[in-house]
This record gives sequence, structure tokens and C-alpha cells, in this order.
Amino acid sequence: MKKAFTLIELLVVIAIIAILAAILFPVFAQAKLAAKKSRALAQMKQLGTAIYMYATDYDDYFVPSSIRLLNPDPADPNPAIWPPKVLPYIKNQEIFVAHDTNGKFATDWSVRQNQSVGYTDAAGVDLTATQCTEGAAVAGCEGFAGAVNFSQAEESANIGLFATTPHGVGGKWRGYVFNPYNGPNDPGGVYKNGLPIIADYDYVAANPSLAPGAMKPIYARYGGDGNGNGMTPVIFADTHAKMFSAKYMNGFGKVIWRFR
Repeated sequence: MKKAFTLIELLVVIAIIAILAAILFPVFAQAKLAAKKSRALAQMKQLGTAIYMYATDYDDYFVPSSIRLLNPDPADPNPAIWPPKVLPYIKNQEIFVAHDTNGKFATDWSVRQNQSVGYTDAAGVDLTATQCTEGAAVAGCEGFAGAVNFSQAEESANIGLFATTPHGVGGKWRGYVFNPYNGPNDPGGVYKNGLPIIADYDYVAANPSLAPGAMKPIYARYGGDGNGNGMTPVIFADTHAKMFSAKYMNGFGKVIWRFR
């Protein structure tokens, strides 16, 4: 006759399973996060290649992140934005959407907030009175008097062009770009060491009182815990890509964002 498990034996088995689960679940979670970061990095590397391909077709100029005309066409007065200009070099809209997000490709100005991969406003063109001043850009400016040439990106291996961004339907999100002039200035007064707003949470959702143009942050979304440990892939002007945490990027001089 088979002997049944006693209550003590069952409790011991359950306790062992619980201990194993407590040990293994964090390992599985870390492996899943590592896979997400690897895929996000590989995906965004393709954007770096596309920017280089665009430049070879346009006399070594970066694609403008946006183009604001002094006298826009009344039939289409909105600024042109970068994603449709780069799409022919990739032919896959998913590359413009951060991995593991519900973002969408920004087909035009009206849906620019939906995208979850952003390009720097330092590459923007603004022919209006609000344009940035080279070497002295102020918070909120969104473009310069002309497109930027690769020859102007003197430290290309350190110049950050792309990162993941917060996105949303409507509201104050501007997911297609981040603004390198909206964050803190270097305490030492070095212009190029200034930062965009960088967080590992949705900074836009957390600051509903701020104007959209005053934010345009980077969202280090992978593994974000609100303490700066979340990470984002960053694509540099020499087309290489690397993962960085919000905490690391918030150190002055780690990445050059203000290259104009």
C-alpha cells in the first residue's frame, strides 16, 4: 500500500519550490531585460547607418530633425520632420519605434508625438526668428539657420544623435526628437557639456504643468526604476551605438549633445 505525503512533507516541498522561484525569477527577469536591451541596440544601429547613407546623398549633411520655414506653404504650413526623409534608407517603419513599446512611426508633423525614438534638435533647421544661435543656443530653441555638415561634428565618436524618448497619443509628448538645450548647463561653463533632460521614467507624463517645448526629454526606459538606472541605446555621429544609463548620461561631459 502506497504511503501518502504527510502535511509536513507537502509544506517542505512547497517551501523548496518557493525558494527556487525566488532565486530563479530575478535571473529570468534580468535575462529578459538583457535581451530587450540587445534588441533595442541592434535596431537603433540601423538608424545610424541610415543617417550616414542620407549624408552621402546630400553632400555630407545630417538629415534635419525638423525644418521650420519663414514663409511656409499655406496648404501645408507644418514643419517637415526627419522620419519620412530617412525611411527610404531603411524601408521598415518598426526601426523608428523603440523595442517593446507601443510607439508608432511619425509619418508627419500631426503624429510626431507617437514615435518612441528621438533625434536631436541640434540637427534642426529653423529659418524663423526663433532659431538657435551657434555656440550659444538657449533652452527651447529647435533649429539653426541651416543644416549641419558632418565636418562640423568634430568629435563624432562622442556626439549623441539618437536615443529613446517618451511618447503618447496627443498631449505634450514630442517623441520624434529630444532637445539638448532644455536640460542643465555645465556648472563649469563649458557649453558643449550641457545636457538634455534625461530620466528613466516618462518625464512628460510626470510634469503636466510644463510646456511641450520646455521638455523633449530622453527616456532611458529599459530597466527604469526612477533612480537613474534605466538605459537607452545612444547612436553617435560616427554611427556606432552604445547603451547608457540615465545616471551615467546625467554626468556632464560624458556625451556631447550640444555640438552646435
